[in-house]
Amino acid sequence: MRSSSAQKRKRNLFSWLEGLSLLAWGVLLLKYSFTGQYKLLIHPNYYSFVLGSGIILLVLGIIKVKSISNNRQPNNSEHISLFPPGLSNSLLLIVAIAGLLISPKVLTSQTAIKRGVGDLPLTTVQPQAFRTTSKPEERSLIEWIRTINAYPEPDAYSGQPANITGFVLHLSELPDNYIMLSRFVITCCAVDAYPIGIPIKLDNSRSNYPVDTWLTVKGVAIAETLPVKDRIETNTITAKRSVAIAARSIETIPTPADPYSYR
Repeated sequence: MRSSSAQKRKRNLFSWLEGLSLLAWGVLLLKYSFTGQYKLLIHPNYYSFVLGSGIILLVLGIIKVKSISNNRQPNNSEHISLFPPGLSNSLLLIVAIAGLLISPKVLTSQTAIKRGVGDLPLTTVQPQAFRTTSKPEERSLIEWIRTINAYPEPDAYSGQPANITGFVLHLSELPDNYIMLSRFVITCCAVDAYPIGIPIKLDNSRSNYPVDTWLTVKGVAIAETLPVKDRIETNTITAKRSVAIAARSIETIPTPADPYSYR
């Protein structure tokens, strides 16, 4: 009798853990959906999936908890699991609670350096004439990088106005009057995010612009020969021609609610 009663209490506990983990994950996904925090974790194309999953998990959690409260939970004695009973649901519940208590953070300059933002846009030696349909001053940072990589001819951009936004990155190989203005691009989620950046030529020392500070920079494009660190042999630095932006005005802004670019 005691053994049977103990097993029943255990099954009841495991059922509660399962119901609470479903509820917690449903609430967490809905929180990300309604607060917009999902943009820090995944591509906006998957917003409907996050919202739908949150609703489904919340409904399943309510059904599960209600069935437990009414003492109608199914017999789980035949349930097969790779983990000890209750462990997987306990872990899911702990992770969900942590997600509710800890807000996701924007990727920073340290991540950008680790993932290789130091690569300047590719360039060619001999410039050739070309035309683009977009107005230079209307290009975002990612549009500048795409355009430069499509037409890697620094001199062809000289004098074009720029108005771009990103966070500050200090690269040791660049002169003290240069910062890298960067953003992360997400294809699917933050795990696969990769950094892009364009050099900004300053009138003063970059020490006036701490790393990870968000800036809106207005200026004009110039062709510069800048030192670049080799991706494989990190101690090797070579000079490459690149497009840079000579800053005319710099405005410090708050971190955007939607800090990433997408593709």
